[in-house]
Amino acid sequence: MSLPPGGGSAARSASDRFLSATGRRISAEARNLIPLLRDQAPASEQLTHLTSAAIEALTAAGIFKMTMPLEWGGLALGARDLVEVISTVSEGDGSAGWYAFVGVGLRNALMLDQRAVDEIAANAAGHAGPLVVGASVFATTVGAGRRVDGGWMVKGKWAFGSGCRHAPYALVGVEFDPAHGSGRGVCVLERGQYEIVDDWHVMGLAGTSSNGLKADEEVFVPDYRFMDLAEVPARLETVRERYSGLAFRQSGPALLLVVSLSGVAVTLGMARGALAAFIEQAPKRKPFNLPYPTVADMPSVHVAAGRARAMIDTAAAVIEGWASEVDARAEQDRGFGPDEESQITLGLAYASSLCEGAINGLQRTLGSSTASLNNPIQRFARDARVLNSHGALRLDPQAEITGRRLLGLEPFLMMGGAVPDVSAR
Repeated sequence: MSLPPGGGSAARSASDRFLSATGRRISAEARNLIPLLRDQAPASEQLTHLTSAAIEALTAAGIFKMTMPLEWGGLALGARDLVEVISTVSEGDGSAGWYAFVGVGLRNALMLDQRAVDEIAANAAGHAGPLVVGASVFATTVGAGRRVDGGWMVKGKWAFGSGCRHAPYALVGVEFDPAHGSGRGVCVLERGQYEIVDDWHVMGLAGTSSNGLKADEEVFVPDYRFMDLAEVPARLETVRERYSGLAFRQSGPALLLVVSLSGVAVTLGMARGALAAFIEQAPKRKPFNLPYPTVADMPSVHVAAGRARAMIDTAAAVIEGWASEVDARAEQDRGFGPDEESQITLGLAYASSLCEGAINGLQRTLGSSTASLNNPIQRFARDARVLNSHGALRLDPQAEITGRRLLGLEPFLMMGGAVPDVSAR
């Protein structure tokens, strides 16, 4: 079941301006997958990764081509399209939506040397799932790199490699001797160069295959598969020049915003999915201690449903509005300043918390029937809680970053806790 439209508000109409024909088509295909994704979700949780049926369906719908260059046969979608498609997938299953979010990260690998990019592109045809996943790219703890002739010897452990069981490559963070650069870099590893650790047994987003990766022994990474983080700004400009499509017209800060937008799109979709499930289930349930024919006849349930709808619509206005602004500035070749970036990211984190609150309220209102592991509402509740615990989306740290700026204190960098002042080296 899908929700009725949100009322055709002026805000929605304005945000829809950047929904492309391709984005609408992919979103429609994703909507057709909702029953399958919801049906596969319990098995995906047990497997700790998406089922083959779910992966193949998402691949066939073009979900993993959203930020693939047009030159590869991809879609190069803008931010508003990404939010629309990812949120739609997430109405079926949050883990499937997170896989769609992971697919957006392909764009990060395009900053590598052209030879590395060509190797990745050669695997695109016929591959089911994301091509590249990231693990501990900007984390405080990363792998170790040692400079050798022609490249680097790399080893270590990298956490949260979402989608790793379905990807041929992983982009990982590396620390190295600052005598050879900034001291922090990223490199791409082939699937045979690392082991997937069986450590993803969690309360939510269990089907995302966010396992740790490890290379206990050093593996060789040629120079062309390695990048110093200090080179990122220049490499981003190269990507903008090399590829066409709205996805590749965005500035560096805008790309970070697209990552946040894609993440909170998952929570938005789950909230919509939870409300749709609530509307479907309420007429079939009888109250425990009140004389109404069904739960759907209870005035308190009407209030709960209306409140959830308001929370979801408010979150959608924020998320979709900023996605459209990212696209508008890409068209105008305008970027975002540090103050804007922190304020927007905070707004997105708050919107995501609204979605989680809506899901939790719906679960409490419907009652203990939602405790069944076959009920999608409980899965949405668990998944939303875990998603909002992600370091990039936790509300209080984002509020602190913005609050310092508002009060005139020395600002923290948005990624200041993750990358030790690479720009100053």
